[in-house]
Amino acid sequence: MSASASQSSRRPLVIASVMASMFMIAIEATIVATAMPQIAADLGGLKLYSWVFASFLLTQTAMTVVFGKLSDIYGRKPIMLAGIAMFLLGSVLAGFAWSMPSMIVFRLIQGIGAGAIQPVGMTIVADLYPVRERGKIQGYLASVWAVSAVMGPMLGALIIHQFSWAWIFWMNVPVGIIAAAGFVFFLQERRERRRTSVDVPGALLFTATVAALMIALTDAGDGQGARAGAAAVAFAVCLVLFILRERRAADPVVSFALWARRPIAAANAALLLGSMVIMGLTTFLPMYVQGVQHRSPVVAGLALTMIMLGWPAGSTLAAKVFPRYGLRNIMIAGSLLVPLGACAFLLLAPGNSPVLAGAGSLVVGFGMGFMGVCSLVLIQEIVDVSERGSATASNIFARNLGSTLGATALGAVFNFGLARATIDAPITSEQLKQALESAAGASPAIELAMQQSLHMTFWAVLVISLLVMIATVWIPPTSIGRARQPAATDPSAGMH
Repeated sequence: MSASASQSSRRPLVIASVMASMFMIAIEATIVATAMPQIAADLGGLKLYSWVFASFLLTQTAMTVVFGKLSDIYGRKPIMLAGIAMFLLGSVLAGFAWSMPSMIVFRLIQGIGAGAIQPVGMTIVADLYPVRERGKIQGYLASVWAVSAVMGPMLGALIIHQFSWAWIFWMNVPVGIIAAAGFVFFLQERRERRRTSVDVPGALLFTATVAALMIALTDAGDGQGARAGAAAVAFAVCLVLFILRERRAADPVVSFALWARRPIAAANAALLLGSMVIMGLTTFLPMYVQGVQHRSPVVAGLALTMIMLGWPAGSTLAAKVFPRYGLRNIMIAGSLLVPLGACAFLLLAPGNSPVLAGAGSLVVGFGMGFMGVCSLVLIQEIVDVSERGSATASNIFARNLGSTLGATALGAVFNFGLARATIDAPITSEQLKQALESAAGASPAIELAMQQSLHMTFWAVLVISLLVMIATVWIPPTSIGRARQPAATDPSAGMH
């Protein structure tokens, strides 16, 4: 059997390992959210509740770019195995957490592992598959997130009722070991070692810069003005030091020339803005369906879940048609669907059926599926293989940063709407919580204020979705979807 034939026969097993490792990250968000009330009741420290989620996202976002660069230097396999090991270490320790601060530290460790697994996994797909086949595999990976969104709450509830909450973390161990074994035995790399030095100061400064930014955004979203201001100052200082360092570094951890290339900058900007839209809907659509339309949490969750059904469906369709119509055209089509779906949320009213909210979510998800798979393939194809890990990481970094920006910016819009509400006294977070949890609903004044504030927030979502369209149109025309497709005939193309 030839080397390429042997590699081809192993590809499905490698992709299964990629999907297993992605599954650990994807299900972590929903399953931990389901279990957190029980965890907080056992560990105490309720004021630190949000940091259990923020700490994971902080290190994941900060380390994505660093690990993408390291995979270009040392190869995909060692970085992926290191990421899985770090994620499993954090998972095991999180199950043994004795306090909320210890849980936050162990979630930081988990996030470091996730920062390696996601970009390197997607880069492995790009290394193994020619462009005409890659979109289909990216559709499979998108389906992992959709399945996790549905399974997470149910699995989390089952574990909480039947076992200890620690098992929501420990369940990652067998999955991670199986994934790691798949990479060890089936992923073969023939990578030429480059004589290069790792830009450690640059990596540390980048991590500190992103961490300060994420802390500033998180604290701003939580109303911690003083801490947010201090973090913003730290971000500005670290950013200046980072830029100065990268301009002098022989092999910088972040190549400004790479990130500034118009196709990469435009595609990443579109994904960042699209992630802001998704985060806005994730945060505020269930609040509207539950608090204003008086539907059950299950109905609110189903309306939102339609995004996770539309996304893989859009990815799968885009993968089939972009070789014929071109990546840019499919991305533009997707960017048109995002504001189209966002318009549905402006039509929501207390007496409306939640089907309208679900339909809007489905269209937005479908559009993001178009954009997600095409932007990733575009970015991976216009760079040299030696920069593919860094380019892929830049795309994932933009998505993660967009989620954080979306939560903060749209949260500010919602709070501004509440402050402008024409009622006697400001609405407290406790009143909002009671309004959402009470079967009888809130008082008419609070309900009206909530409705007006959410309507203003949905207008902001529509504005951001229009910016998605503008950023996508800014992507220059490219013929990758057609002209470069036939060239990649070797199933092991891209592997070193």
